[in-house]
Amino acid sequence: MLSDIKFRVLAGLAGLALTGIASTVQAQTQAQTDSAGVRGGIGIHYGLGNRYSRLGLQYETSPIWTYSFGGSLGRVDLTPEIGVAYWQAHGRQQPSSVWQLSAIPMFRWWLGASQRFYVEAGIGPTVFSHTAFADKHYSTAFQFGDHIGMGYLLDRHSRVGMRFSHFSNADIKTPNPGMDVIQATYTYQF
Repeated sequence: MLSDIKFRVLAGLAGLALTGIASTVQAQTQAQTDSAGVRGGIGIHYGLGNRYSRLGLQYETSPIWTYSFGGSLGRVDLTPEIGVAYWQAHGRQQPSSVWQLSAIPMFRWWLGASQRFYVEAGIGPTVFSHTAFADKHYSTAFQFGDHIGMGYLLDRHSRVGMRFSHFSNADIKTPNPGMDVIQATYTYQF
């Protein structure tokens, strides 16, 4: 379980990487390689104040599609991402934990001529180990994950970022309360 303090430290470090390090790291072109990463974040059920943490591992393949705009507009990649995550509820909420598997096609737009800064978006299927978590019933274990984020390539092997994710079943069945989480990310490119 990530405490609020640990998350704030991690988020602060990611923010430093996105701002301060950007001015000191020599620009390099990103190699298109496979990568693995870790995500940690916190979330809240709106209106209830119920809080939870999420810690995930992901694997990304090399992009399966790339479009280069040329010049300062950079390029857009479509990168498959698969992941596993563990969710932990804060306090006495029950069930207190749940596992998640996901598969997400992520569009990542590498901006500028150096292609070090990116924005990303993706929607993909996800499956939870239970249909209840943190005092909420979700009706279906199958959910959709909607993701938006941004990040920065530190060097040819390391990437940091922030991502907002929303999970719900798109009203396939009710109730459909959904879950939101803000995550700090670190990705290692091999």
